[in-house]
Amino acid sequence: MIFRRYTRSCAACFVLALTLVAGCAAHDLKPAKASRWQSSRQLVLVTIADWGTDHGTLRTYTRGAHGWVAAGVAAPVTIGKTGAGWGLGLNAPQTGGPVKREGDNRSPAGVFRIGDSFGYAVSVDTAMPYLALNATEYCVDVSGAAHYNRIVDANVVGADAVKGSTEPMRRDLHAHGDQRYRMGFVIEQNPQAKPLAGSCIFAHLWKSPTDSTAGCTAMTPPVMQSLLAWLRPEDQPIFILLPQHEYERLRTDWQLPAIAATGDTP
Repeated sequence: MIFRRYTRSCAACFVLALTLVAGCAAHDLKPAKASRWQSSRQLVLVTIADWGTDHGTLRTYTRGAHGWVAAGVAAPVTIGKTGAGWGLGLNAPQTGGPVKREGDNRSPAGVFRIGDSFGYAVSVDTAMPYLALNATEYCVDVSGAAHYNRIVDANVVGADAVKGSTEPMRRDLHAHGDQRYRMGFVIEQNPQAKPLAGSCIFAHLWKSPTDSTAGCTAMTPPVMQSLLAWLRPEDQPIFILLPQHEYERLRTDWQLPAIAATGDTP
């Protein structure tokens, strides 16, 4: 997902346009080299046991002179209720697994840029661009809508523009005090807003260690706080989610760090 800020006319407000990257993967292409993310110097990596697994392990890395170096302790995360499926990210389309689609409850697999952070508070400890959410901001998950796969403010685009969306960003105000979007960041999935390719993919807080998501990656508040404090936009951070067997298949071509088996949470 990509956040882009716009100025609200006649009021010191803004629309946060958000774009993401999802479900292609129907072409028999060789694994892409890592040239499209060669300049990235921060990596948030999630590995899962297999395509149908709804939880995994998160690790962080920084790129040094000799490649990726571990930057933190492994932590458990939950992902989509039905596991993962290939999304459209920075990597070339892949075969041999499910493909991310709107409403399939799968988290997108592949390589994605990390977009802006967001939350309920006025500010948080992060160098990433931050959106303090208000009650009228939605991520539009209605395929074919003009603002599909974008975070917009209904006060700016109009109530009809967010009609049917199931993603109010202030979940505490719209969903009985839900705290899952209290802190989070965008995973840039389907930035072209391809119809039915998946929308509104975030990293956010989990409800519990056993509650999976509708396609996002969820974690504890301390893990999220540490990520937000660590991420730097100038380091062009990326997010990678892969089943373990796909990680091993692609590791050399994608220039990824060698890790032990990571399907189990630590």
